[in-house]
Amino acid sequence: MEFAQRYELVFQASGTADDVVVVHRTERSGAGGHPVYEDETGIVRAEISEQGEIRMLASGGHQAPGLPVTVRPLHDNGSSGAPEV
Repeated sequence: MEFAQRYELVFQASGTADDVVVVHRTERSGAGGHPVYEDETGIVRAEISEQGEIRMLASGGHQAPGLPVTVRPLHDNGSSGAPEV
């Protein structure tokens, strides 16, 4: 199975612009057996399948992470698979 090394997670924000978080693959696997990804701070964590299905993982107590509206794999050059607009 081929998994991307990094993904962009896009969360709908209440303000004018959406929040975009880049997560990278870790050595861990989640409960579903898929790789766990996290951001640089380790606060945003997600298990992502090869089909792009996502399960957000709490990184601390009382955390209730929301689901992103979009999950985009990033290529090695840092660009997403989405077309430029």
